[in-house]
This record gives sequence, structure tokens and C-alpha cells, in this order.
Amino acid sequence: MNNRIAVVPGSFDPPTLGHIDVIARAASLYDELHVLVVHNPDKQAMLPIAQRLTLLEQSIAEAGIGENIIVASWSVGLLVDYAEDVNAGVLIKGIRSQVDVAYETPMAIVNRHLAHVETVFLLPDPSHALVSSSLVRQVAALGGDVSPFVPGPVARFLDPGKDSIES
Repeated sequence: MNNRIAVVPGSFDPPTLGHIDVIARAASLYDELHVLVVHNPDKQAMLPIAQRLTLLEQSIAEAGIGENIIVASWSVGLLVDYAEDVNAGVLIKGIRSQVDVAYETPMAIVNRHLAHVETVFLLPDPSHALVSSSLVRQVAALGGDVSPFVPGPVARFLDPGKDSIES
């Protein structure tokens, strides 16, 4: 496995500025970065995987960080199977709090045991540390403005009338 190839997995439902922050910093650390939309059977998705892929690609392009980034999805098998398929030696996980550390640590240990894939935890910029996709979904569902928390393509998708009103 090549440790210069890494995978950033997540549900990205929807992508947030915190996700883009972690992706940008991870892209600067690795030669090739796979941003992987994974299906989480424990979560009720707001957006279909195809829409999340499109929003991630648009958000990464708008942020100007896409030179070494591959956006893909994975819904069958273990995450480490994907990592092995692309010769990635590292999984990148964004960590917002001790709750995330407690949740991610056992998975990191199991992934290392199963496939000798290491997990690297990256902290988000403090301005994004309290934002989660579930919070964005809740605000959007109640008609609130999510633009401070998500990239432009996501904000425009979730509130398509906003641009035409402000223009």
C-alpha cells in the first residue's frame, strides 16, 4: 500500500464547509485523495448518493482544490476493501469533538487489523467545528439559511430561489 494515497470517507449528506476544509487539507498532504461517499445503513439520507457526488464535485471545483482529488461512491463491502482497491494506505477522518474520537477510534483499530490501513484524524478549522450534516439537514428542513455552513453549490441546491431573489 502506498501511504501517499488516502481516502476521505463520509456520508456527505450534505457536504459542509467542514468537509471541504478537511478535504482541502488532506489533499495538500497526499499525492492522490479519494473522497468517498459511503452508504450508511444506520442513517436516513436526505440526498441520493448521485446528488451528493455532484455537490461534492462542484464544491471541490469551486474551492479550487480538485487537482489530485477523485470523488467516488462505495455501497457494498468494507471501506478497507475500497482502500485496498485503490492502493490507499490511509483513511482520513474529520474529528469535531471527543464524541467523534470515541466513535471513530474502534473503527480505526479494526480497519488497521483488517487491512493494515491507518486512520489519520484531522481537526476542522474552529469556525466549522460545531457544524454537522445532520444540523444542516435540520436547519434546511425548517426553512433556515444554511449558507454559512455549506459550500456555495450546496446552498444553491438546498435553496435554489435565494440566488434569484438576491440578484
